Amino acid sequence: MIDMQTQLEKLRTDAAECALIRDLATDPKKRELFTRLADHLSVLATEVERAIADSARTG
Repeated sequence: MIDMQTQLEKLRTDAAECALIRDLATDPKKRELFTRLADHLSVLATEVERAIADSARTG
């Protein structure tokens, strides 16, 4: 469970960093790429959160 929490924090941090890079990028293609990366990492983080919650419910 601790490993999952650590991975969740890393995914959230990585998503935030991608969003920051996106906001600083001047090239439209890079902005699009980092937008997709931030969105994807956020989805993955949500899935890990869901797995943590399911694990906590089942004991």
